[in-house]
Amino acid sequence: MTLKLYVDRMSQPSRALLIFCKANGIEFEEVQIELSKAQHRTPEFGEINPMKQVPAMVDGDFTLFERYPADLRERAMVDSVLDWHHSNLRRGSVGYLLNGTFAPALGLPLNSQAAAEGEKLLSASLNKIDSFWLQGNGKFLLGNTQPSIADLSLICEITELQVVDEKDHDRILSPFKKVVKWIEDVKEATAPHFDEVHTTLYNVKEMMKQQRSEK
Repeated sequence: MTLKLYVDRMSQPSRALLIFCKANGIEFEEVQIELSKAQHRTPEFGEINPMKQVPAMVDGDFTLFERYPADLRERAMVDSVLDWHHSNLRRGSVGYLLNGTFAPALGLPLNSQAAAEGEKLLSASLNKIDSFWLQGNGKFLLGNTQPSIADLSLICEITELQVVDEKDHDRILSPFKKVVKWIEDVKEATAPHFDEVHTTLYNVKEMMKQQRSEK
């Protein structure tokens, strides 16, 4: 049975899952679900994932392995990072980028106040990663010596900042030296898959950079 991944490469969680599978040599079929075309809201996709969100996986007996620890204690720690991510880093990142950058593309007005609130939570989250989650002697989250799905999930979220103005990108990230090095360590550990999976995002980055230069 072939593992099928239903993904959109503009989706941070989708990119994390793709990199995870590629880095661990997991064979899969990639099925594109374009969020911008509302393909995730179709009845057909609803039969695959009733929550109508990406990513989704279809494989009768598939379980995460290797970099998702077999040890229950280590797995619980990874789960704690993932739970924290959604209420903190992801909420801050989405609030900042949606209200300050992506809103017009979705037919919504820019909201500078909401963007500022998102940036505040985003910066606080980066500080928490820098001061707490990056602990111990290992290069990766929780002191691990190899990146886990938690590392990939958080870094794919942070990499979304590539689309903003370079000055804003550097202003937000540069205070957090450990985070910056951690990002490079994860890219190196998962090369060439990290950059390959992020090609779509990098193309959007260049497009938006060109649009800003024309204003």
